[in-house]
Amino acid sequence: MWANAMTSVQQPSTSTKDDILMYLLRQGEATAHDLADHFEMSTQAIRRHLKDLETEALIEHRAVQEGMGRPNHLYQLSPKGRDRFPAKYDEFAISLLDTLADMGQDQVVTVLRKQWERKALEYKAQVGSGSVADRVARLVQLRKEEGYMAEWQAIAEGEGCQTGPGYIITEYNCAISHIAESFPSVCGHELEMFQLALGDDCTVQRTHWLVQGEHRCGYLVKGRG
Repeated sequence: MWANAMTSVQQPSTSTKDDILMYLLRQGEATAHDLADHFEMSTQAIRRHLKDLETEALIEHRAVQEGMGRPNHLYQLSPKGRDRFPAKYDEFAISLLDTLADMGQDQVVTVLRKQWERKALEYKAQVGSGSVADRVARLVQLRKEEGYMAEWQAIAEGEGCQTGPGYIITEYNCAISHIAESFPSVCGHELEMFQLALGDDCTVQRTHWLVQGEHRCGYLVKGRG
């Protein structure tokens, strides 16, 4: 009984490590000093967590030379680390698309186009006809329910070199990442899907894209004025 209690006490808490993974998911990459400042911990303590996370292959780093000193390490999530976050995907869907691809690439293009059109109409019906802000908020909530780590924020006129108020939708993971790895074109339809779902009284522009190596997907929504 005493041994079991000791084992329980000696097990390290994983909450800080999870917080570090979440921070890297949102920020893309960070140094040990960045993380220490953010979590108000010593750099030495942060480095111990980073070492453990690298040992578990959940993060990776690249060296950046600044000045004459030692190179600085920038940490980011590894593919395995990204898989720790919600990502609902269907192996059957991948197999089905592979089968269609064997029959001809046009079959895949047709299926993906019909799929995003149907999904866009589903979103549109669920988003409703409130204000642009209300629709953006509802769309982001729907994406969260599907496994996307999504959020949105309003930006004032003049921010981001834009005229009029706008809204930024950010998605830090891809719920269909395993399908996108085999069929990258599936991601290209999201912009059209969001545009149809949100309505003709606003425009949707892509600002960031995971497929192009960025750490998030981003969309700028502006009302037509």
